[in-house]
Amino acid sequence: MKTESTVMYVLRLALTLLAITAVVAAALAAVNSVTAPVIAELNETKTQQAIEAVLPGGYDEQLSDFDTQGGLVSKVYASDTGYAVEVTPGGFDNTITMMVGIDFDGNVLGISIIKHTETAGLGAVAAAKTSAGEAFRGQFVGMEGTVAVSKDGGAVDALTGATITSRAICEGINAALACVKNFD
Repeated sequence: MKTESTVMYVLRLALTLLAITAVVAAALAAVNSVTAPVIAELNETKTQQAIEAVLPGGYDEQLSDFDTQGGLVSKVYASDTGYAVEVTPGGFDNTITMMVGIDFDGNVLGISIIKHTETAGLGAVAAAKTSAGEAFRGQFVGMEGTVAVSKDGGAVDALTGATITSRAICEGINAALACVKNFD
């Protein structure tokens, strides 16, 4: 009975692992090629819904020349009633992608949170379709100038247990207001 050498054994294991990895990588690539267009379409739909939520009637054009406010502002849409500004402030867990509607007088028309990974039951309340979430988002309507939570001397009531998320949303709104102010 001949035994396999250690080198051949390790080589056989390595080649087996390489083959398995190649098959799994090819399968993931195939799945990605099928799902990527669907995901892009869903993201576009969410963005359109967010624009319509904060800017009644939608937008006429997407602007390309704007101040990114340190990278927080990613897109700006204009209409005859104001602007919808997509911002991405850093929340507790990761960035929060949100749309901020601002009229020509510099007043917040509304906010809509597109994507987040905030803690369920705490920071996630900001985006929830509940009375607490709607109340939190609703308090920003009509605000102008600099927006801050009450702990920082502002008028915004922070979400209980989610001050970092509340501050991040204020930071995003402030970036949107500053961006739009530069259009005057």
